[in-house]
Amino acid sequence: MISAINERCAGIDVGKKSLAVCAMVGPANGEARHEIRTFGTTVAELTKLQQWIGQEGCTHAVMESTGSYWKPVFNILEGSIQVMLANPHEVKARKGHNTDNKDAWWLAHLLRHAMITPSFIPPRAQRDLRDLTRRRKKLIHTASGEKNRVDKMLQDANVKLSDVLSDISACRGS
Repeated sequence: MISAINERCAGIDVGKKSLAVCAMVGPANGEARHEIRTFGTTVAELTKLQQWIGQEGCTHAVMESTGSYWKPVFNILEGSIQVMLANPHEVKARKGHNTDNKDAWWLAHLLRHAMITPSFIPPRAQRDLRDLTRRRKKLIHTASGEKNRVDKMLQDANVKLSDVLSDISACRGS
């Protein structure tokens, strides 16, 4: 038997509508007891998850970074427990399982034995700034597309405004 590194940990299989969570607790040199529960993805359900993990005394948790579904879970758990993200390619290569409960157990097992390399998660301020920057870029792209559509409609109507002005969006009525 491989000696454990984390005596109290949790594996979280994240889905769109539900989470399968396996709490694995036991001495490093002995057999661990595990319990699997299912939680929803609402704030109330995630708060119940946080409370349960706290009651179990878990100090670490791991989940796969699948899409953006992990973010609300991470945001709720971030202050109360050390949360790690596992690269799905690294974890799936070893999994070979096909149910949420087995995946949660497998994640907890890998974490218990320190067999997961966590992905980098920037601090909250940096994550918020990234989100705002991405949103701004998308809005600028959308605005450019609208300007081009207006110019095309004017061109189709034989209004050659863009031949006279370098930027038709700079035209403002008084």
